[in-house]
Amino acid sequence: MKNTLQNHIDQEIPFLKQKKLLLAVSGGLDSMVLLHLFNELHYDIAIAHCNFQLRGIESFGDQKFIQDYAEVNAIPIYVTQFDTEAFAKDYKLSTQIAARELRYNWFYELLETEKFDYLLTAHHADDNLETFLINLTRGTGLEGLTGIPEQNKKIIRPLLFLSRLEIENYAKEHNIQWREDSSNASDKYLRNKIRHHLIPVLKELNPNFITSFLKTESYLQESFAMVEDAAIMVYQQVAKEVDDQIHFDLNQLLKLPNYQSYLYQWLKEFGFTAWKDIYDLVESQSGKQVFSADYRLLKDRDSLILLPIEDLEIVQEFFINANQAEVKIPLNMSFCKVTDISVATNKTIFVDADQLVFPLVLRKWKTGDVFTPFGLNGKSKKVSKLFKDEKLSLIEKENTWLLCSNNQIVWVIGIRADNQFKTTDKTKNILKIELEN
Repeated sequence: MKNTLQNHIDQEIPFLKQKKLLLAVSGGLDSMVLLHLFNELHYDIAIAHCNFQLRGIESFGDQKFIQDYAEVNAIPIYVTQFDTEAFAKDYKLSTQIAARELRYNWFYELLETEKFDYLLTAHHADDNLETFLINLTRGTGLEGLTGIPEQNKKIIRPLLFLSRLEIENYAKEHNIQWREDSSNASDKYLRNKIRHHLIPVLKELNPNFITSFLKTESYLQESFAMVEDAAIMVYQQVAKEVDDQIHFDLNQLLKLPNYQSYLYQWLKEFGFTAWKDIYDLVESQSGKQVFSADYRLLKDRDSLILLPIEDLEIVQEFFINANQAEVKIPLNMSFCKVTDISVATNKTIFVDADQLVFPLVLRKWKTGDVFTPFGLNGKSKKVSKLFKDEKLSLIEKENTWLLCSNNQIVWVIGIRADNQFKTTDKTKNILKIELEN
């Protein structure tokens, strides 16, 4: 098996050579064989062991067993202990999920602080099969059937091509000692039920079932890679990235026979789960939205717009003093007194400085805001009606700022100035206010 593993590394993961490797070692059969093999192959390794304190004295027995092995074989070792049950309770997690969170957070910390290149785990083909079946019982897409990847960024699983039986036979042939985890005998967890009851039946039906499964996994992974490639190519035709937003062109999207599948591929990494609501959004009226924890997907005319969630309930105000020449936040604006008036634009206005009450205030618009637009013969108008007339999208409305004086709107910035602050023949001090690029 040592030569077989080395050949596999040479062909599939050759970048492990000359790297500093951290091995996750529980003390069980799989991790002890992983440790033995990489030690025999003379890789630069160290051990990381987590004591989850879930099995009383047995957990500390595992810890001592691994510490003794590391001392005898002169292998660097890192050990930590977790109060897993307390963590699970505090964060309302299952014990399994809590243990996973704790150990991987610690592993990543070690990778960074101790300058390891990769973390190696001892997952094998039977683990992969169990994960496949778990996902199958819960309902999953193609990605959920592709199993455990051999590499996930800095995590490498070099034994995935080997069965548990092969690993166990190797351990017995080479007198490798390991610790049995008593919790593995319990059917409390779904994985154990599948391991103890379902997989033996499958292997009885086909003694070479693991080999057949590995072939199937390979085909599924190739199919999924093809799906991802197609999603990237179509994305380039349908999507446009604008600052921190992504705009999906619905006219292009609806030409696709499986547009729902493409939306799933593009949006899954943003934490969405309400897929029916997302698919319905395509045909819904403008302004409808679907939310994930950190993002929202907005229907706006002929587009779906993906953008980060901002706390729209927080009203921020920025103050501008009388002698202030410019502001940089939240907008880049300049203020200067002039003697002549040039042509006003949507980015430049001229106001009677003596009509202003300082400090001026920059704020977002609110429902009920009313002003007297320049050019409307002194009639008032709701800002929301102005937005409707200007055909502003929901995003454009949210990003519109108002310049105010003593609670009166001076300028709906970039759109329309208020008539009350216009210059006249009697104006003595003219203030030019300009929105810079």
